[in-house]
Amino acid sequence: MSKNPPIYCRFTEMRPTEALIEHPRNPNTHPADQLEKLVKVITLNGWRAPIVVSKRSGFITKGHGRLQAARLAAWAEVPVEVQDYATEAEEYADMIADNKIAELAVGDEEKLKGLVLELNGKIDLSALGISDSD
Repeated sequence: MSKNPPIYCRFTEMRPTEALIEHPRNPNTHPADQLEKLVKVITLNGWRAPIVVSKRSGFITKGHGRLQAARLAAWAEVPVEVQDYATEAEEYADMIADNKIAELAVGDEEKLKGLVLELNGKIDLSALGISDSD
Protein backbone atom coordinates (compact mmCIF):
# COMPACT_ATOMS: atom_id res chain seq x y z
CA MET A 1 0.00 0.00 0.00
CA SER A 2 1.27 3.43 -0.87
CA LYS A 3 1.20 6.34 1.52
CA ASN A 4 -2.00 8.38 1.45
CA PRO A 5 -1.45 11.93 0.14
CA PRO A 6 -1.97 14.89 2.50
CA ILE A 7 -5.54 16.10 3.04
CA TYR A 8 -6.38 19.77 2.51
CA CYS A 9 -10.17 19.52 2.21
CA ARG A 10 -12.95 19.56 4.75
CA PHE A 11 -14.22 16.08 5.57
CA THR A 12 -16.39 14.31 8.13
CA GLU A 13 -14.25 11.23 8.67
CA MET A 14 -11.67 8.91 7.20
CA ARG A 15 -12.99 5.62 5.89
CA PRO A 16 -11.28 2.50 4.57
CA THR A 17 -11.16 2.65 0.79
CA GLU A 18 -12.46 -0.88 0.42
CA ALA A 19 -15.48 -0.17 2.67
CA LEU A 20 -16.95 2.46 0.35
CA ILE A 21 -19.76 1.49 -2.00
CA GLU A 22 -20.09 3.05 -5.43
CA HIS A 23 -23.61 4.15 -6.30
CA PRO A 24 -25.09 1.40 -8.47
CA ARG A 25 -26.98 4.03 -10.51
CA ASN A 26 -24.02 6.33 -11.16
CA PRO A 27 -24.14 7.03 -14.90
CA ASN A 28 -20.46 7.99 -15.28
CA THR A 29 -17.55 5.69 -16.01
CA HIS A 30 -13.87 6.49 -15.63
CA PRO A 31 -11.38 5.23 -18.20
CA ALA A 32 -8.00 3.95 -17.05
CA ASP A 33 -6.08 6.93 -18.44
CA GLN A 34 -8.30 9.36 -16.53
CA LEU A 35 -7.80 7.40 -13.30
CA GLU A 36 -4.02 7.34 -13.78
CA LYS A 37 -4.04 11.13 -14.22
CA LEU A 38 -6.24 11.51 -11.17
CA VAL A 39 -3.85 9.42 -9.05
CA LYS A 40 -1.03 11.72 -10.15
CA VAL A 41 -3.05 14.88 -9.42
CA ILE A 42 -4.05 13.71 -5.93
CA THR A 43 -0.53 12.46 -5.22
CA LEU A 44 1.03 15.81 -6.14
CA ASN A 45 -1.71 18.17 -4.89
CA GLY A 46 -3.16 16.19 -2.00
CA TRP A 47 -6.85 15.60 -1.35
CA ARG A 48 -8.64 18.84 -2.30
CA ALA A 49 -12.14 17.33 -2.37
CA PRO A 50 -13.55 14.50 -0.25
CA ILE A 51 -15.60 11.57 -1.44
CA VAL A 52 -19.24 12.28 -0.61
CA VAL A 53 -21.34 9.49 0.87
CA SER A 54 -25.08 9.54 1.46
CA LYS A 55 -26.05 9.00 5.08
CA ARG A 56 -29.42 7.75 3.81
CA SER A 57 -28.22 4.98 1.46
CA GLY A 58 -24.53 4.56 2.28
CA PHE A 59 -23.65 4.97 -1.41
CA ILE A 60 -21.18 7.44 -2.89
CA THR A 61 -22.88 10.40 -4.55
CA LYS A 62 -19.77 12.40 -5.51
CA GLY A 63 -16.25 11.18 -6.04
CA HIS A 64 -16.55 7.83 -7.80
CA GLY A 65 -13.45 8.66 -9.84
CA ARG A 66 -11.54 9.71 -6.73
CA LEU A 67 -12.44 6.39 -5.07
CA GLN A 68 -11.35 4.39 -8.10
CA ALA A 69 -8.09 6.36 -8.22
CA ALA A 70 -7.53 5.68 -4.51
CA ARG A 71 -8.05 1.97 -5.09
CA LEU A 72 -5.68 2.04 -8.07
CA ALA A 73 -3.05 3.73 -5.89
CA ALA A 74 -3.73 1.30 -3.01
CA TRP A 75 -4.49 4.07 -0.51
CA ALA A 76 -5.95 2.46 2.60
CA GLU A 77 -8.19 5.36 3.66
CA VAL A 78 -9.86 8.32 2.04
CA PRO A 79 -11.49 11.51 3.34
CA VAL A 80 -15.28 11.23 3.33
CA GLU A 81 -17.94 13.88 3.75
CA VAL A 82 -21.27 12.42 4.83
CA GLN A 83 -24.32 14.19 3.38
CA ASP A 84 -27.85 13.88 4.68
CA TYR A 85 -30.31 13.56 1.77
CA ALA A 86 -34.00 13.61 2.69
CA THR A 87 -35.07 11.44 -0.24
CA GLU A 88 -33.72 9.13 -2.90
CA ALA A 89 -34.66 11.78 -5.48
CA GLU A 90 -32.46 14.39 -3.72
CA GLU A 91 -29.58 11.94 -3.66
CA TYR A 92 -29.90 11.16 -7.39
CA ALA A 93 -30.30 14.84 -8.28
CA ASP A 94 -27.11 15.80 -6.45
CA MET A 95 -25.16 12.93 -8.05
CA ILE A 96 -26.39 13.78 -11.56
CA ALA A 97 -25.82 17.53 -11.13
CA ASP A 98 -22.27 16.93 -9.87
CA ASN A 99 -21.53 14.92 -13.00
CA LYS A 100 -23.26 17.22 -15.51
CA ILE A 101 -22.49 20.77 -14.35
CA ALA A 102 -18.72 20.42 -14.88
CA GLU A 103 -19.34 19.12 -18.41
CA LEU A 104 -21.11 22.37 -19.29
CA ALA A 105 -18.03 24.53 -18.72
CA VAL A 106 -16.36 26.05 -21.76
CA GLY A 107 -12.58 26.26 -21.68
CA ASP A 108 -10.57 29.20 -22.95
CA GLU A 109 -7.60 27.52 -24.62
CA GLU A 110 -5.49 30.70 -24.73
CA LYS A 111 -5.93 31.33 -20.99
CA LEU A 112 -5.14 27.70 -20.27
CA LYS A 113 -2.02 27.82 -22.43
CA GLY A 114 -0.86 30.99 -20.66
CA LEU A 115 -1.35 29.46 -17.23
CA VAL A 116 0.44 26.25 -18.17
CA LEU A 117 3.38 28.18 -19.62
CA GLU A 118 3.52 30.30 -16.44
CA LEU A 119 3.60 27.17 -14.26
CA ASN A 120 6.18 25.37 -16.40
CA GLY A 121 9.32 24.91 -14.33
CA LYS A 122 7.52 25.87 -11.09
CA ILE A 123 5.58 22.63 -10.59
CA ASP A 124 5.36 19.17 -12.08
CA LEU A 125 2.89 19.84 -14.90
CA SER A 126 1.41 16.36 -14.53
CA ALA A 127 -0.20 17.76 -11.36
CA LEU A 128 -2.56 19.56 -13.75
CA GLY A 129 -4.00 16.34 -15.14
CA ILE A 130 -2.59 17.06 -18.59
CA SER A 131 -0.05 15.21 -20.66
CA ASP A 132 2.89 16.48 -22.71
CA SER A 133 0.80 16.16 -25.86
CA ASP A 134 -1.94 18.36 -24.35
